[in-house]
Amino acid sequence: MTSAEQPARRAFVLHDHRKPRPHFDLRLEENGVLTSWAVPRGLPTSSRENRLAIAVPDHALEHLTYTDADKSIADTGWWEEVDRTERRLLFTLHGQTGSHRYALIRTDAGWLLHLTKDQPEAR
Repeated sequence: MTSAEQPARRAFVLHDHRKPRPHFDLRLEENGVLTSWAVPRGLPTSSRENRLAIAVPDHALEHLTYTDADKSIADTGWWEEVDRTERRLLFTLHGQTGSHRYALIRTDAGWLLHLTKDQPEAR
């Protein structure tokens, strides 16, 4: 595939918030905004666990680089969609901490974030 044929890479940022309660925000660039989820316990580190992910309002792209006294960037890079249904988004984050595949799963009670077992190679 030539560079002209490759789709544009979409950015992501993982913010580490300290206030009002410590939590992380996962923000994925889509359609000119950052689709966002608050993840109280951070991204899962094992495929044996799921983490609560709370959908929050979209944010402007300026938040890709935004920091302040209570918010820092824990990871940043680009992401790719692997598969999407109405109840699941399977995607890979290619960040400073490596490449990891996740699934956001919509349940009747909200969203769960799951780290998949198969970890992809960065492209």
